[in-house]
Amino acid sequence: MGALAAFVAGSPLLRSQEDPFRDHSRVPSMREMLNAFDFEAVAYAKLPRSVYNYTAYGEGSEFTLRRNRQAFDWVQLVPKRIADVNKPQTSLEVFGTQMAFPIIVSPTAAHLELNSEAEAGTHKGCEAASNTTMIVSNNSSLTFDKIAAAAKSPLWVQLYPKQQLDDNRTYLEAAQMNGAKAVVVTMDQQASYYERAVHDRNLAGGGRGRGGGLRAAAGARAGNPYRISEFRLWYEWKFFDDIRPFVKVPLLAKGVVTAEDAKLCLEHGVDGIYVSNHGGRSLDYGPSTLEVLPEIMDAVGGKVPVIFDGGVRRGTDVLKALALGAKAVCLGRVPRWGLAAYGSAGVQRVLEIMQAELLQAMESTGRSSLTAVDKSLALTNFP
Repeated sequence: MGALAAFVAGSPLLRSQEDPFRDHSRVPSMREMLNAFDFEAVAYAKLPRSVYNYTAYGEGSEFTLRRNRQAFDWVQLVPKRIADVNKPQTSLEVFGTQMAFPIIVSPTAAHLELNSEAEAGTHKGCEAASNTTMIVSNNSSLTFDKIAAAAKSPLWVQLYPKQQLDDNRTYLEAAQMNGAKAVVVTMDQQASYYERAVHDRNLAGGGRGRGGGLRAAAGARAGNPYRISEFRLWYEWKFFDDIRPFVKVPLLAKGVVTAEDAKLCLEHGVDGIYVSNHGGRSLDYGPSTLEVLPEIMDAVGGKVPVIFDGGVRRGTDVLKALALGAKAVCLGRVPRWGLAAYGSAGVQRVLEIMQAELLQAMESTGRSSLTAVDKSLALTNFP
């Protein structure tokens, strides 16, 4: 029997069935996960290449995607070596939602492609991780009511504006009826629509793509030589005025990266500002969100809360954004890695790691509470 086993194991026919593009080493246990980056490696090993690519890649040359991460290297934390810190106080209220930590899950699409539990699994993981607030994507795999039924932690809802006002009304009223505690309107993909269908096909052989790029090209009007999707080219600030009558919860504008737009948000009565560049998936060669956060805080002048995302991977990243003025920090790719790697338990664990890292960073810098986190904590050296 030993000789037979050796023959089979050494057979070239057996080896020919292996995927040459994947690492066939064992999947590590969740106990071995030490930081968020560890989850990305497991997600990469488990997902089809095209599904991983959709989460991983950014727009164009990916300058903005890289700059989002690089910006955290331009901010140093100032430690206090002697301080009375005994488990820092991290609870707060953001737009009427009680939170144990200033960490929120950003809206991201199509969780079913990451795990069979889809957004329901993400919501379960959020609930298990100190009732973390989750923002449900307008392009979620499951309807809002099904996601809401899966767990009890707070949910907000994201909206991509639709030209027909009643389409917005129907979607938002249903979400609010099922418990959405805030509405986040995405305005940072005005002209471009992130697509990599051809690139995915070349890498993975299947060409899953997301379909939008090819559909948009086919449906573009005559006289549009670049065939850029036009379904987002109509946005105007008046849209916030139009939807306000049927939004009964706090209303946020997502995608602000300039002081000018922050001031316009205030003029149109939004309740909060969400600094984001869509994870580097909107405008290539745009600024990182962290480097523009201070100027936006100056423009807002404390009139409304500001939340933030873009390149956040560690608890120290969260603390840097809080020090520069953010009320709370949102995670996009990180919980996706957790869901793809280990399902809802992975979402829970990766959020708990980020929470623990934030606590450790606050202890190391001598900050006993969120109210003690301010500009004096950070030294910036933005280019």
